[in-house]
Amino acid sequence: MHFFKNTLLTHLLFLLGLVFSITAHAQSGKKKVVFVIVDGIPADVLEKQHTPNMDKIAAIGGYTRAHVGGEKDAYSQTPTISAVGYNSLLTGTWVNKHNVWDNNIKAPNYHYWSIFRFLKQQYPEKKTAVFSSWLDNRTKLVGEGLPETGNLQVDYEVDGLELDTITFPHDKERRFMHLIDEQVVTKASEHIKDKAPDLSWVYLEYSDDMGHYHGDSEQLNKAVELVDNQMGRLWDAIDYRQRQHGEDWMMVITTDHGRDSKTGKHHGGQSERERTTWMVTNAKNLNAQFKENRPGIVDIMPTIARFLQVDLPREALMEIDGVPLTGDVSIAKPKAVYENGELKLGWKAMDKKGKVKVWLATTNHFKNGEKDEYKLLKTVPIKEEKVVIPVKEQSSGLYKVVLEGPHNIVNRWVVLSKN
Repeated sequence: MHFFKNTLLTHLLFLLGLVFSITAHAQSGKKKVVFVIVDGIPADVLEKQHTPNMDKIAAIGGYTRAHVGGEKDAYSQTPTISAVGYNSLLTGTWVNKHNVWDNNIKAPNYHYWSIFRFLKQQYPEKKTAVFSSWLDNRTKLVGEGLPETGNLQVDYEVDGLELDTITFPHDKERRFMHLIDEQVVTKASEHIKDKAPDLSWVYLEYSDDMGHYHGDSEQLNKAVELVDNQMGRLWDAIDYRQRQHGEDWMMVITTDHGRDSKTGKHHGGQSERERTTWMVTNAKNLNAQFKENRPGIVDIMPTIARFLQVDLPREALMEIDGVPLTGDVSIAKPKAVYENGELKLGWKAMDKKGKVKVWLATTNHFKNGEKDEYKLLKTVPIKEEKVVIPVKEQSSGLYKVVLEGPHNIVNRWVVLSKN
């Protein structure tokens, strides 16, 4: 009898161990993303400060200078303003598409979906989170609960603290904003450690306040060091999840704009310093788009989608302006010029193998939630990096060109008249 009990107990313990092992294995390798926007830190300022935590993250993945602002003096030129940049990250498109022109966020075009909506559409069970020092990020940009976003819901949120003037009384030096950022980071770290949302957005404002109030200054430099400490706390929570639960986390840290060269107090224009930003990430398998091409803020969304295995619909891929920063890519830097009834197209071959399909639409129904009819005009080897397409028979004020390679799709518009 004693032997039977011991044998039964042994089998029970074995089965419990097996169940635990299977459960742990199921959790292992789950992919999670945290992207962070720290407001208004120029690349040259970041690079001069002591940032051991971001350096540690970059040592795993990489650091690069990047850009905002779309194409200068072209149809996609985008104001170097905060909410404008956030939405370029969320949607992977420039302002001519997402339609957020300033911080008032009057009329976002929600037909250009955010990464939050794409994720929830494909994986309704996955959890999302917004930890932000500005309520509008969730309510207007992500568009939580709006009919225009399909009543999209965020699972965890910590935001709107700027409206709580009792807990965070507003002072002239904006110290309260740092305290709010601290609370946002604390809560984000706790949620990452305990709940592990699949997609989290962390937004912090204090660094931009110091830029506006003091310009290029010790106050701005100190704000960068504070940000680095905050990134270290977020990274500790991510590291805990990776070590204890075997999850695979990607962290991307960036800023939304630079600052003017004269004082460092302003932004919004198209000067090189206002357009120049940066990215820090632990991502593996970074490609030449990250390492060589000075990526844009629009590249982050398709990178997140690729990592989380979100299959972006073809009609969306034909509108997204970004190129994934990890894995295989075929083409980047599309060019298109109209001359005498011809479109002169070009691109940078990221992979010399394969062919490029050239698609053309002369309508922009997509902006109204409808489909454009694309015609396949030509297929050419990627390595040629250029092609001329006659379009006299397709006279239009707008040509939407899509170049499709084996690994990614890029697009370029030619605007001859206001559409």
